[in-house]
Amino acid sequence: MKQAEKPADIQCGVIGYGGAFNMGRKHLQDMQRAGMTPAAVCDVDRARLEIAKTDFPGIQTYTRVGAMLKKSDVNLLAVITPHNTHAKLAIQCAKAGRHVVTEKPFAVTTAECDAMIRAAERNDVLLSTYHNRHWDGCIMEAVRQIQSGAIGEVFRIEAHMGGYRQPKDWWRTSKTISGGILYDWGVHLLEYSFQIIRAEIAEVAGFAKRGLWADKTAWKDDANEDEGFVVVRFADGRWLTLTITTLDANPKKSLLEITGTKGTYLMNMRAWETVTPGDGSGPVRKTGDNPPGEGWRLYQNIADHLTKGEPLAITPQWARRPIHVLDLARQSVEKGKAMKAKYQ
Repeated sequence: MKQAEKPADIQCGVIGYGGAFNMGRKHLQDMQRAGMTPAAVCDVDRARLEIAKTDFPGIQTYTRVGAMLKKSDVNLLAVITPHNTHAKLAIQCAKAGRHVVTEKPFAVTTAECDAMIRAAERNDVLLSTYHNRHWDGCIMEAVRQIQSGAIGEVFRIEAHMGGYRQPKDWWRTSKTISGGILYDWGVHLLEYSFQIIRAEIAEVAGFAKRGLWADKTAWKDDANEDEGFVVVRFADGRWLTLTITTLDANPKKSLLEITGTKGTYLMNMRAWETVTPGDGSGPVRKTGDNPPGEGWRLYQNIADHLTKGEPLAITPQWARRPIHVLDLARQSVEKGKAMKAKYQ
C-alpha cells in the first residue's frame, strides 16, 4: 500500500450522504479533523447533494458510484448505505483502487466479509469499518478498571439493549436489508465485549422470537425478529450473551454486565458501577461518570496508517468477528443447534 506524504493529500468522500443521523456529514467532518480533504459525495437523492454542497463548499457531487470512481480523484471512501449494500459497494471501490471504510455493521454475512477482505488484499487498499464506538468513554473506562483488577478475572459478560415497543417502520426493521434485530446495536455491544474478553471463539448458539410486531410494519414477512438472543462460548471456558429485544417490559439498565471472580461491573453510556462482596453487611457499590468518548480517533488512526504506517486499529479481521458471530447465530436459529466458529 503506497503511503501518502501528509493527511491533506488524502482526498476523501462518502457514498450515501443520507438523511438519517447526518452520518455523511459526520464522516467527512471526522476525516477533515484528521487532516484529510473532503472531496466528493455520492447520493441518489439530489436534495441531499445540495445540502452536502452547503456543508462542504466546492465538494464534487455524484448520483452514481461508478461515475464518482471514474471522474474523481478520491482516495478514501466511506460507505454509508443500508447494511445489505456494504459488501457490493466496498468491493467495487476496492477494485477501483480506493481505500474503503464501511459504516457498521461491516457486512451481513461471513461470506461477504471474506469477499471484501479478498478484494482489498488483491488491490492493496485499506479496508475497515466505522467502529468509532471502540473509543466510547464507557468502554475505555471499563477496560481500564477491569485491567486494574477491579472485579477480578472476568468469566461472563451479559450484553443487552431494548424494551417493550413497536419498531419504527423503516429499512432497519427489514431483515433482508438490515440483517435482523441483532445487527444494528448488537454489533456495537459485541465489539465492546471483545475488547474485554480477548479469547478464541469456540461456538455460537442463537435464539429468536418473532411474530408480535411483524404484521404491523410495512415489511410484514420480512420484518426483523422481535427478540434475538446469542450465546458465545469461548475456547477458554468463558461465555458471552447478547440480547436485543422489543419485548422486554422490564429491561436491564446496563448495556454490559461484566462478572468477575471478585465482583461485577455495570457499564452504561454515561456512568459505571461496581458491585463487590462486602464484609457481611451487604455488597459494596461504587459509581462514577465515564470520560468523554474519543470516536474521532478512528479517522485519525486511518490518516496515521496511510501517512505514517501506524498499525490499523480496526482491521477488517477485527470487523469480521462480530459479523461472524451474528451469522453463526442466524444459522443456529435455522438449524436448531450451536455452530462451530471458523474465525477466532
